[in-house]
Amino acid sequence: MTEEQEADLEDQADDVEEEVVEDESEDAEEEADGLQHGDFVELEYTAYTVEGERLVDTTDPDVAEEEGVDAQGQEFKPRTIVLGEGHIFDDVEDAVVGSEVGDEGTVTIAAVDAFGEYDPDNVQTVSAEKIDEDDRYPGANVQIDGQQGYISTIIGGRARVDFNHPLAGEDVEYEYEIVGAVEDREEQAAGLFEMYLGFEPELWIETEEVEEEVPVESDESETPEESREGGEAAGDDVDAEPEFETELVEKESLYLEASPQMTMNQQWMMGKQQIGQQIIDQIGVDRIVVQEVIEGMGDMGLGGMMGGMGGGDLEAALEDADVDADEIVEELEGDE
Repeated sequence: MTEEQEADLEDQADDVEEEVVEDESEDAEEEADGLQHGDFVELEYTAYTVEGERLVDTTDPDVAEEEGVDAQGQEFKPRTIVLGEGHIFDDVEDAVVGSEVGDEGTVTIAAVDAFGEYDPDNVQTVSAEKIDEDDRYPGANVQIDGQQGYISTIIGGRARVDFNHPLAGEDVEYEYEIVGAVEDREEQAAGLFEMYLGFEPELWIETEEVEEEVPVESDESETPEESREGGEAAGDDVDAEPEFETELVEKESLYLEASPQMTMNQQWMMGKQQIGQQIIDQIGVDRIVVQEVIEGMGDMGLGGMMGGMGGGDLEAALEDADVDADEIVEELEGDE
């Protein structure tokens, strides 16, 4: 083979390699089209069990009313979720990824991927003494030895408690529509809080300078050996704790209004650290600041309350009630 032929073969190989690279790049671009993991999306959905047609969950207020769902303060409207964070069933998420706003579909989720298969071994007989008297009836949700279950039957002093999920063994049909993509970070945070807590708190994001303790950097010109020798010569503790100094650091803070609805929310009380950390990671802020606001009482402050107990006011009140104060005093002295 001549040198010219070898050169031609090398050029052809380079052309083929370039075509493969370009094809792979085009495939990657096609795969990246549509919604992807990490995107915030608003979903409308309704899910029923396939066999019994029991309502699993819905964002539709008409469906909730028709099914007689007790809202308990919940507002039925599109739900904000983050793709890739496990906020919806995996099968539904797989269908949504790559889709566009406005797309809709129906996904059937097998029982094992929904609420698990039904396990007869998770049904146990327990003493009724372990159950509060008010909950000793079939269908009551109970907690026994740290496990959540419901009473299937109760006879005498024994109860059969089913620790399976109430929808275990049921396939689920999930209808959804992608109604929007959420780009505003405050709206993203509000949507996540609603998902976790069941309501949207008042919140806002601010960038500000805050004081923070930072370690003092050592002299870079001094080697570790020199630093150790100098410390030993001076009798200093070589393993002394590092020194810190206060610096102003720019931080992005998510502020929350600590309303009674929030401070009394059981999910928040039990898991505020975990919920807060997840929102910090997903929104990309540095910290969450929960503010408690105490409203003024105006003229009804402590001074006003104590002033209402003055002697003149008390006598006027007794006269209005047609009560003779002197008679009351005489009766009390007579009792003595």
